[in-house]
Amino acid sequence: MTLRLILTRHAKSDWDDPLQSDHQRGLNPRGQRAAPLIGRWLADRGYLPQAALVSDATRTQQTWALLSAELPQTVPVRFEPALYHASPDTILQVLRNAEAQTVIMIGHNPGIAAFAGLILRAKPAHADFPRYPTCATLIAEFPGPHWADITPGTAKLRDFIVPRDLE
Repeated sequence: MTLRLILTRHAKSDWDDPLQSDHQRGLNPRGQRAAPLIGRWLADRGYLPQAALVSDATRTQQTWALLSAELPQTVPVRFEPALYHASPDTILQVLRNAEAQTVIMIGHNPGIAAFAGLILRAKPAHADFPRYPTCATLIAEFPGPHWADITPGTAKLRDFIVPRDLE
């Protein structure tokens, strides 16, 4: 059995309101265009999550709403406060508690980029992978039947995309 992780950084956020906290910032127009592109790409490729673990920040929730609207089925989602600006160790801890075979996680840099680099056996040749820009999405597969047993450096790269590749 293989476990599939879809690891997405939130779409581009809006910095126009200086009175909003970082946690409250939503998406800007570019982010509102990018998230559905990624959702359609996931659906077209058959990368269909069975569960979603999403940071509870406004921009990650909005990314999920726009992305998931493009999927052919409703996906149960859990908004996780622990994923807000999480370290790779925290991301791994949250993921190890997942139960579905295919899980999408939506979070923030620098944790998402560091986690993506940590879990893979071999990194993609894509020029944008090291900086993991907004709405970048990695598809990685782990051997084994249980998320609780996954370890860093064991995931196989399946795919990697950024919204610019789809425009």
